[in-house]
Amino acid sequence: MEISKGVEMLQLDFHGTIIHPILLWDQDMAVLIDTGFPGQIEDLRAAIEKAGVSLDKLKAVILTHQDMDHIGCLPEILKEYGHHIKIYAHESDKPYIQGEIPLLKDGHLENPPKGRVDDTLIDGQELPFCGGIRVIHTPGHTPGHISLYLKQSKTLIAGDSMYSVDGNLGGIHVPTTPDIKEARLSLKKYVDLDIASVVCYHGGLSTENVNDQLLKLSQE
Repeated sequence: MEISKGVEMLQLDFHGTIIHPILLWDQDMAVLIDTGFPGQIEDLRAAIEKAGVSLDKLKAVILTHQDMDHIGCLPEILKEYGHHIKIYAHESDKPYIQGEIPLLKDGHLENPPKGRVDDTLIDGQELPFCGGIRVIHTPGHTPGHISLYLKQSKTLIAGDSMYSVDGNLGGIHVPTTPDIKEARLSLKKYVDLDIASVVCYHGGLSTENVNDQLLKLSQE
């Protein structure tokens, strides 16, 4: 689904679980935000090509956090395109993504996905890609969870800081969030942004009164 020019919400189905990586592109490059579950590389490739973009144009992958459904295709992407792609993530989740320590929630896996992180991101950082991307450190779901604000389209990529149902923001997903206190503080960071739409990795797009919805969630 095209959210705005050069912003595509992908939809991947993993045994009935629907997830939403984001693809950004302009004339110079394409950026992928999160990579899906392990084994979804062909589904991911098909979704990107359906949006009219080739994976060959991909220059950056931004990982919102370390969970398996977000880093799952990273090894395949690096194997195929790693020589011209930079991988970005927050410093606090970098050692998990690189396999230096077991994944916080999937540490029991014998062969978890892993890959290099080239650059670490910090709160408030501005990336110059595709009209400008602001990094918002939103810990709680994981220590290094980040959200991304797309300045040109006023879109918030919320990752797993919250979920949505039928276009309504549902707040924090408590069962998968180890630090609820931190997660609540993170939601307050959205209130001062001018947001036209929100994409949750689980639940997809919300566009109706999102600033009011975010304000309400931040006060709970």
